[in-house]
Amino acid sequence: MPPVCRKGNYQMKITCFDDLATRAKKAKHKTAVAVAEAQDSSTIESVISAAAEGIIRPILIGDDQKIRQLVEKAGAFPMDFEIISSDGVSDSLDTAAQLIHSGQANALMKGAMDTAIFMKTVLHKRNHLLAGGRLSLAGFFQLPSYHKLFAISDMGINITPDFDTKRAIVDNAISMLHSLGLSCPKVAILSSTEKLSAKQLDTVDADALKKLGDSDNIRNCIIEGPISFDLATSAKAAKAKGFQSPVAGDADLLIVPDVVSGNILAKCLTGMAGAQTAGTVLGAKVPIILTSRSAEPSDKFYSIALAACLGN
Repeated sequence: MPPVCRKGNYQMKITCFDDLATRAKKAKHKTAVAVAEAQDSSTIESVISAAAEGIIRPILIGDDQKIRQLVEKAGAFPMDFEIISSDGVSDSLDTAAQLIHSGQANALMKGAMDTAIFMKTVLHKRNHLLAGGRLSLAGFFQLPSYHKLFAISDMGINITPDFDTKRAIVDNAISMLHSLGLSCPKVAILSSTEKLSAKQLDTVDADALKKLGDSDNIRNCIIEGPISFDLATSAKAAKAKGFQSPVAGDADLLIVPDVVSGNILAKCLTGMAGAQTAGTVLGAKVPIILTSRSAEPSDKFYSIALAACLGN
């Protein structure tokens, strides 16, 4: 039998993005975030807001003159922040990695640089940022048309994950949800269909993941798959199609089959459905804030709050 969520302990303690900020403020230790190449206006705006709320202590690394100008433009005082001058992207990344390795920082944030360059530094063994497992990107989404916060993974790191990688993506995301107070998350392994087909490998992987959940090899969650997006997020659609599952219409976590579908889904939700987002890289020694350079300051702010919650 699949694990059953007990009514008394199912509700997630984080019900909206403001709860992330509230929880981060109450943390025993303020998260020190090393921001590599911090000379970006929306990044500066978000870290200043997070610092003002008492969520983090930012360490701003990069072009110190530009950083100071942006801090002043945002209405703050440069003297209130730790600013470290660097000689470019590589130097900024090396400095950030050293701060984390020495314990002076316990979260990492990408500023004005290409994601591929940023992740290359994270993955390099000499920087000691890896924890021995698989990295994955998870994001929370909040929008008016869905009744609660939900997460999606992986929409940014693992391009065409095999079964073992999907298992790691699921494990990372479930651990994140558990740490935020959701004792038994409902997990939807997405596909274009709810039917198993040997010709469609993602349905085979989804079915295998469901069986791992049913047998409690992936603990403290309910896994459904393969399942289509509409069935996972709409009780009305599930009823119309006669699809019965505790996950149907009530998913907490959507696992996408590959990075292309995940990227498209995330950008549709934010660009056309108006979703707010917060995301972080999971599986490293510290939370890693990897937001798009085009992300809204509010999305970066809540990503910082999420990282602060996970880092304590």
